[in-house]
Amino acid sequence: MEPSELERFEAVVLPHLSAAYGLARHLTRDDADAEDVVQESLLRAMKYFGGFRGTGATEGRAWVLAIVRNMSHTWRSRHGSKRTTTIQFDETVHSEAAGGEHPGAMLEREATRTALEQAIDALSPDLREVIVLREVEGLSYKEIGDVVGVPVGTVMSRLSRARGRLQRALTEADQGRRQ
Repeated sequence: MEPSELERFEAVVLPHLSAAYGLARHLTRDDADAEDVVQESLLRAMKYFGGFRGTGATEGRAWVLAIVRNMSHTWRSRHGSKRTTTIQFDETVHSEAAGGEHPGAMLEREATRTALEQAIDALSPDLREVIVLREVEGLSYKEIGDVVGVPVGTVMSRLSRARGRLQRALTEADQGRRQ
């Protein structure tokens, strides 16, 4: 790759690494797999960058996320879906420095976060990817359609179903905690 093309690649692709990892993490459900998917996706993006006709980082976002999405699906079909149940240490939650917050409020927030993660994980891959792309990554309906390869109306339909299922799951989780 020529130096000017490499600079263009870095300007178009690299700003979206965080979004790429976030999407891969939600689709693979595993940190290590997500890192591998992003690495493979960037290699693929670099290989086919000559065919990319966009000019800026905003156009590159949908292109990169589409590659990550496709690679995530390929990765899961090749390697299967391994589900880990490790708890990550969070300094702000698990340290004495977090002592200023009421323990009940901290537990409630943690329970809500856990319920949301479980509800997102329970969604089918097609619903999970659109909700993550919209609500976590902030993509427009058109950008999501470009990433997923479906019309905007299908994106809207999937988002509506995903939001409805998340709402039901969170309501059920909240009722279960109150009993």
